[in-house]
Amino acid sequence: MAQMKQPMNVTEEGGQRFIGRDAQRMNILAGRIVAETVKTTLGPRGMDKMLVDSLGDVVITNDGATILKEMDIAHPAAKMIVEVAKTQDDEVGDGTTTAVVIAGELLKKAEGLLDQNLHPTVIASGYKIAAEEADAILLNMATKVDINNEELLLKVANTAMTGKGAEKAKDTLGKLAVTAVKQVVEKVNGGWEVDTDNIKVEKKIGGSVEDSKLIKGIIIDKERVHSGMPERVKNAQIALIATAMEVKETETDAEIRITDPEMLQRFIEQEENMLKKMVEKVKAVGANVVFCQKGIDDLAQHYLAKEGILAARRVKKSDMKALSRATGARIATKIDDLEESDLGKAGLVEERRIAGDEMIFVEDCKDPKSVSLLLRGGTEHFVDSVERALDDAIGVVASVIEDGTIVAGGGAVDMELSKRLGEVADKYSGREQLAIKAFAEAFEIIPRTLAENAGLDPIDLLVELRSKHETNGKNIGLDVFEGKTADMFEKGIIEPLRIKEQAIKSASEATIMILRIDDVIAASDLSHGGGMPGGMPGGMGGMDDMGM
Repeated sequence: MAQMKQPMNVTEEGGQRFIGRDAQRMNILAGRIVAETVKTTLGPRGMDKMLVDSLGDVVITNDGATILKEMDIAHPAAKMIVEVAKTQDDEVGDGTTTAVVIAGELLKKAEGLLDQNLHPTVIASGYKIAAEEADAILLNMATKVDINNEELLLKVANTAMTGKGAEKAKDTLGKLAVTAVKQVVEKVNGGWEVDTDNIKVEKKIGGSVEDSKLIKGIIIDKERVHSGMPERVKNAQIALIATAMEVKETETDAEIRITDPEMLQRFIEQEENMLKKMVEKVKAVGANVVFCQKGIDDLAQHYLAKEGILAARRVKKSDMKALSRATGARIATKIDDLEESDLGKAGLVEERRIAGDEMIFVEDCKDPKSVSLLLRGGTEHFVDSVERALDDAIGVVASVIEDGTIVAGGGAVDMELSKRLGEVADKYSGREQLAIKAFAEAFEIIPRTLAENAGLDPIDLLVELRSKHETNGKNIGLDVFEGKTADMFEKGIIEPLRIKEQAIKSASEATIMILRIDDVIAASDLSHGGGMPGGMPGGMGGMDDMGM
């Protein structure tokens, strides 16, 4: 009688393992589910998502990066697609939904090729070739733009904000974004560089979004430390002090024996004198405004107020750096070393009450390399959506200034890429050609989704778009408001080249990585605790729940 063969399990008992097509199918589906989630938010007619966390806090947005950040995603393959959005947000600040939707479509096309028995490495190789070709095609399609062309920069900013909650005020916000970015731009090695961290955004509820304004200086969310200090200082001479204006305690344990009241009196007077000397030093160098990163002793506050010096304490390190860049002040680490040349200058420093909170405005700085934007709006949710829209606008304007290149929006560049990559595919033979063709077709998802989200007929519009692109209409895209094809440059729908470059790079890399996985091994504590592929009941299982 033949001996019974027992299956051998090399993983820990209770663990789960998916091999080959099962693993690929599951990972592809997880990635596609993430893409489908944000797909309806794409474009100016996209819908919003309401996200409610475990504490009941609500976020309403159609910003892809925000949606994916707020969602509690645990599936490892889905997390890779979330990384695509995060990278896009960090690198460009806009185009997150585009990047995720392209990644989802590349996975969908790959699944079709796997069903035709194409090997994953062949698909990955074809996708890699196509991604490199797409990069070259994009560079060839890009239009150069000059930093002084404010009209074009404004169009880029407005395109990024169209469809966001703050769209009705996009003209106001677009101007703010362009002015702010141009103020902090710096010439480095013959090119322009923009650090968007130098644009500080302060949100305050109240007023309307049109009341938002750019401060050529810094807003500090602090109040004066003493009511006797002046509220308003013109022609401010600003001292930035990184150390505490207090009497230092000894670092080692020390005991001071006081044997009579006179000794106590002398001890107190000595402390007072030390604090008085600090204030005298500040006064002697000519400072009339002090921002201190650490504490200011009550007695020092009194002396500063007597001298008519406006002071704020416990100012954040990031705010101190911003003040330094805006006013030209050098941050002093020792009060004794403070010199007149260390002081920064501002036309006006004033404490103002905004929406019930005191804030200190440092304004009218001469060519500040750090600025503040004060955003206003009727409700907290609206102000948050204004901030997200403005972030996108600042990101795209900064990208255009740094790279000096733009492309047409509205799905025009995607349709042209699809056409030209299709031509590239014809030069290749064998199975890789199928993968390159699939990569090319995937780009049609952008105009298709734009049309679907606007309630238009995607089939008719795609056919029309294809024919226009066949006859050298590389800038023809979808005008979703009119419901027809149009020249995107004429309509002012323009995007930075970097949005598309980064989206293709991130989406193709994530797709290739997911395709190369043919074995998923989950530990038992993960598969039971629901910690592995989130959203799938029963941890790694849940294949049935995913329609498999």
